[in-house]
Amino acid sequence: MKNIFIKQYFSIGLVCLLIGLMIAILFNTNHQTTERDTRDTWEIRTALLEEQKIQQNLYTEIAEAETTLREYQEQTEHQQIESLKNSIKQLREQAGLTEKKGQGLIITLEPLFLDEDFQEYPEINAELLQLFINELNAAGATEMAIESQRIINITPIRDVNENIYVNNSSIGDLPITIYVLTNDAEQIINHLEVSEIGDYFALENVTISISEQSEIVLPEYGDLIDLQDVDIVDVPEEGES
Repeated sequence: MKNIFIKQYFSIGLVCLLIGLMIAILFNTNHQTTERDTRDTWEIRTALLEEQKIQQNLYTEIAEAETTLREYQEQTEHQQIESLKNSIKQLREQAGLTEKKGQGLIITLEPLFLDEDFQEYPEINAELLQLFINELNAAGATEMAIESQRIINITPIRDVNENIYVNNSSIGDLPITIYVLTNDAEQIINHLEVSEIGDYFALENVTISISEQSEIVLPEYGDLIDLQDVDIVDVPEEGES
């Protein structure tokens, strides 16, 4: 008899636990649906384009790595050594550790002085500069440098004591020059003309000047690459959700 009561209490407790979990899940779902994304349309669109570009780049890199591995397995020892040297060279280029040349754009962020009796010298912050870099990436930029600082995937752009630092160096006050390598300069120019980014700079009394160049030289990334705070992200295979 005692065992029957124990089983009944256990069953009732299990049912209550399941009901509690269902209520918690329902509450969490309702709570999440009522939350609103406070970002504006431009920020959401830019973030979405960035994520799509990152995902596409990852798929491309995986396919290239698989091809390289197959070729490596079919080679002789001498050919394998040469392949490794070429792979290291390509990785250094992709990581921004070597100087790079190509066609592109020189973009200058310049102060705009209005016809006023008193006007403070225009300035921007790191957040606005980072938004501009994201916009250039979304428009088709392949490689970039801000002043003498090469932009790579882990480049920080931050405010330090009212100065903008790129990597670990201050880039000074306006004007600021950005060097952009791209295969389609016209696409970037057209994108910037219709983008809201120009309005953001106009609010700070800053203008954007763009010049097409047949050859631009980007410096190599000069700092040490610290991967201590870099997380490894699992990328789902195609077809997985």
